[in-house]
Amino acid sequence: MEGVTVSEAYPHLFEPIQVGTMSLHGRVMLPPHASAIGNIYGTDEDAARNIAYFEQRADAGVAWVGSLSTHLRNRVVPGFDPSGVGAATTGFFRLPYFVERVQAFCDAMHARGTAVTVQMVHQGGMPHAPSPVMSAPTINLMPHVMDTDDIAAFVQEYAESAVRSQQGRADGVELHLNHDDLHEWFLSPLTNQREDAYGGSLENRARFSVECLRAIRDAVGDSMTVGVRLNIREELPGGYDTDGGVAIAQYLESTGLIDYVHGVVGTPWGNPSYIQPTYFEPGQWAALAGRLKQALSLPVVHTGRITDPDVAERVLAAGHADLVGMARAHIADGDLLRKAREGRPQDVRPCVGGNDCISRRYVEGLPFGCAVNPGTSHEVEGVWLNPRPGRRLLVVGGGPAGMELAALSAESGVDVELHEAGPELGGQLRYVVRAPGHDGYQKYLDWQVRRLGSLGVRVHTGSRLGVDDVLARDVDVVAVATGAGPRRPAVPGVDGAHVHEVREVLAGEVETGERVLVVAQDDHVPPLSVADHLAQQGKQVTVVYATHQPAPLLGRYYIGAILGRLDAADVRFVFMEEVVAIGAGSVTTRNVYSGRERELGGFDTVVLACGSVSDATLYDELRGRHPDVHVLGDAYAPRRLVFATQQARALAQQIVTAGSALEPA
Repeated sequence: MEGVTVSEAYPHLFEPIQVGTMSLHGRVMLPPHASAIGNIYGTDEDAARNIAYFEQRADAGVAWVGSLSTHLRNRVVPGFDPSGVGAATTGFFRLPYFVERVQAFCDAMHARGTAVTVQMVHQGGMPHAPSPVMSAPTINLMPHVMDTDDIAAFVQEYAESAVRSQQGRADGVELHLNHDDLHEWFLSPLTNQREDAYGGSLENRARFSVECLRAIRDAVGDSMTVGVRLNIREELPGGYDTDGGVAIAQYLESTGLIDYVHGVVGTPWGNPSYIQPTYFEPGQWAALAGRLKQALSLPVVHTGRITDPDVAERVLAAGHADLVGMARAHIADGDLLRKAREGRPQDVRPCVGGNDCISRRYVEGLPFGCAVNPGTSHEVEGVWLNPRPGRRLLVVGGGPAGMELAALSAESGVDVELHEAGPELGGQLRYVVRAPGHDGYQKYLDWQVRRLGSLGVRVHTGSRLGVDDVLARDVDVVAVATGAGPRRPAVPGVDGAHVHEVREVLAGEVETGERVLVVAQDDHVPPLSVADHLAQQGKQVTVVYATHQPAPLLGRYYIGAILGRLDAADVRFVFMEEVVAIGAGSVTTRNVYSGRERELGGFDTVVLACGSVSDATLYDELRGRHPDVHVLGDAYAPRRLVFATQQARALAQQIVTAGSALEPA
């Protein structure tokens, strides 16, 4: 950090500030987001991965890490099993190694001049609640209504957990009052319908939170920073609005128990979710945080689609917040702040807002993966050692997998040449960027093209290589990333003149009628994206799914945004129906469970969103004829961007470190 000149473009971003006991050298904090990357309370390996991730970000200039999201011990009768996302029994504060883990984390951050706070979490309805009321129409588990003994026990648990955080050398604690936390259930007039001292007026609804804050202060005094993370507004009718959120914040400030307010929006399931996807504008809710800042004298933090240094600076300069939280932006690029400080914002790797970073882990049960940065979560492994720099790699195919493989290999000293058959790089991304709300993907594609150019990768577009062309080149390694073509289901009528494929529609290569039926045979976003594209043109759109729900691989933090958009545009859905025939103005469907057939009529155009079929012809022809040939990306199996980049990293590491992907690394 010493001797580095702050870029004049970011006069607010790197300005020091005092928050409670914390003297911060900048205005960026990292809010909770790393449990999928490496659980600090998991195995020793998980903890080391988590710490290494944050060490890189702290080295780059992050002033405050608030990412120790930590669940309290639950209070349940013996034999009861809390259930749901975020449910806990023992919690983390009571783990025998909690203090040791937090000490290791804090020591690593403090060595880099970065402050640390521990977020104290207990989800509402798991099973506790102030009243027999549910907080969301998508969750139907009735809670246990807390009595005063339950409340007193939780107050004591918060105090003891704060002490353990203090023993872990944390600089502060943050009370989680938002995103369906038990505290939000008490604060909200929707879920708090009590008639005792904990319900009714604002003072009563806030009593539980204030008692916890007072108990924390009594336990740790003024030696720690104490803050709250608060929903600025609630999204469901019957909850509090922005005026109500401001009133809650003002009341908590009036107690003298807190040092800052962290203002956010969203729910764990709806539109917007609290992990807002690509459909929302960067910094979209900053003005709501500005309402808090105008009403409070305490520092205000705002988190929510702060996607890059320019957005962060704009929010701070407008006076909407004193600090900004940036999570996914730092997942995409751990050197984000260093690049901004050095005046290189164009080099920041863009986050696309696809939420695979969280959906892979919590929806599909897969290891963590960032779609645009496959190196995230691998910081603990260090830099690859290349025993044979200058080896020659030929990449055939310039889609996401081919581009990432070429770049990673070139960065490690491999001589790389890339050939793309189409007129430009991008592969399937060239269609993705045409869907509404996917501007981030275009930024990523542009960034990747610039990256290849800066690395000296020899890129040839409009160059379709055959097997003889490849064999004629003197290269050590060949990687085939030739992608995939459209899949057309084998049903009668699929080749009709009024039947088009999703890529053709997004690219504007065909005209559709006014009434469009989308055949959805894809578990992710493409059917919804093309429906959105058509609906924005004023078309009447119906989407037919054989599944009992749309896009089963889209997580709850993503799905609400696109479904809300589509409902606002009157898009209609049909579920559990497989299209088995396509007629001139209708389709025949078959219920996947009963087998009964139906006819859906009144359509001018049918659009197929049915996934892709791999094109691995070149790889098949090269096998056995070249000593080191590999296949990756959609050419191996059609998947999403995150799969392509993860495969690219794995192959690049093998090529770089072992000289051959067939040798052990």
